[in-house]
Amino acid sequence: MPEPRRSTIDAGEVERFSALAAEWWNPNGKFRPLHKLNPVRLAYIRDQVAARFGRDPRAARPFEGLRFLDIGCGGGLLCEPMARLGAEVVGADASATNIEVAKLHAAEAGVSVDYRATTAEALADAGETFDVVLNMEVVEHVADVDLFLAKCAQMVRPGGIMFVATINRTLKALGLAIIGAEYILRWLPRGTHHFGKLVRPEELEKALGAAGLRVIDRTGVIYHPLADRWQKSRDMDVNYMVLAEKASV
Repeated sequence: MPEPRRSTIDAGEVERFSALAAEWWNPNGKFRPLHKLNPVRLAYIRDQVAARFGRDPRAARPFEGLRFLDIGCGGGLLCEPMARLGAEVVGADASATNIEVAKLHAAEAGVSVDYRATTAEALADAGETFDVVLNMEVVEHVADVDLFLAKCAQMVRPGGIMFVATINRTLKALGLAIIGAEYILRWLPRGTHHFGKLVRPEELEKALGAAGLRVIDRTGVIYHPLADRWQKSRDMDVNYMVLAEKASV
């Protein structure tokens, strides 16, 4: 008998986020942590993409002519800002409910984003390619991390880049990102993250390397409760981001 086709989709995770779909654009709702995290993510992406492609980050539309994929886009919290900066954006999510919410919000905001209810493997197998792939807070929710990263890397054009943001698998992350954020502070619904599915930086970098990408930058992201904001840090024990490149032909 043929082996079953491998998939990156964790049906339980898709169902969990689909149930929360109406909350995506509520800055004080279930996705409040992502709204708070967005400024530091957007600044990092803007500055790194501008440096990579020789653009002025202060320009009104510095990403004009670049094609972006936001994989696991949810309600579009990153897609819309990237489109406003001039990028041609494809937002993909396995949850059709999330995609409908994202489409509705983009239409109301007058922002053009190509939203699709699909998977990384379906896009890659269809031959889609991008200058920039945004892979933000997704790897800890997929069923097969290596396959997921391989399919995402397959879609990065030569000379292109991929951003990956996730949570480290450390006791500190267990205490802060799961017990603290989900069970004590109730920032996130209980069960949003599972400790065993968190990914260490060395595991992530190994998988990216096997997929043909080279990590060229990495940074931690920490929350300052007194300032009520997130900022970059050398501390990668909890939240962190990496930037990987595909060599030019």
